[in-house]
Amino acid sequence: MTTLRELVKDRKLYSVEATRTVLEAARFMMEHNIGALPVMRDGALTGILSERDIMNRVVAVGRTPGTTAVSEVMTANPRAVPADETIDECLFIMREFGFRHLPIVDGKDLKGLVSLRDVLMHQAAEIERRARKAAS
Repeated sequence: MTTLRELVKDRKLYSVEATRTVLEAARFMMEHNIGALPVMRDGALTGILSERDIMNRVVAVGRTPGTTAVSEVMTANPRAVPADETIDECLFIMREFGFRHLPIVDGKDLKGLVSLRDVLMHQAAEIERRARKAAS
């Protein structure tokens, strides 16, 4: 079974400080082509900010992204999964709770962020690998 640690081991770790503005966070997300960011405060995971949070809690209600702090609109206290969790268990959690992104932690240390797309692409590659093995 593949763990989340293995899935994110070669990825850059992106995050945003809770005190940054939504505009800064959105530009950072655009620059790095990512749809969500773990939010940190004093080195600890305190939330998650997604494109959906920005649309629903800033744009749709007429808030100003340049003056709205990430901490005001993030999803606070997100559920996080241990780095040694299996991909199958991660998918179960995402499906059960309707999450599209889950922070990955090792104790209190942030190790990454996994998206539903990451999990599904990994599983699709596994199915393809098994099919090729069975065909040979």
